[in-house]
Amino acid sequence: METSKSRLPTGGFARLVPELDVFDLQQSEAFWCRILGFQIAYQRPASRFMHIELQGSQLMLKQRNGNWETGKLERPLGRGINFQMFVNSVAPLVEALRKANWPLFRECHDAWYEIAGEERGNRQFLVQDPDGYLLRFAEDLGRR
Repeated sequence: METSKSRLPTGGFARLVPELDVFDLQQSEAFWCRILGFQIAYQRPASRFMHIELQGSQLMLKQRNGNWETGKLERPLGRGINFQMFVNSVAPLVEALRKANWPLFRECHDAWYEIAGEERGNRQFLVQDPDGYLLRFAEDLGRR
């Protein structure tokens, strides 16, 4: 088995772990890990694959190889979906993206959503990764 970093994700495997095809795994690693602070739980370098995590959110990134492609892949990837990930605070992520001169898709803002007869708040922002996947990072503001 070819792994250079190898451990189980913190707390075990999430029940849903999206696997995203990417065009350039090194570019994706720079964005996800160096800028946003995700950690590599394990990887398979020869397969150009890594399983990453941040505060309970888990993703798999795989450099595209033609397997499992159901249609033509072109940027922006992931059209029609955004991945919401809760973090303790969005401020450090926004600051890291600004330092890296990485544009936000939607600036940080507070949003309130009606859920089960009450309003729940998120402080959130949206950003696209190098392949165009839309990411929504949110921190819980509680209810009102």
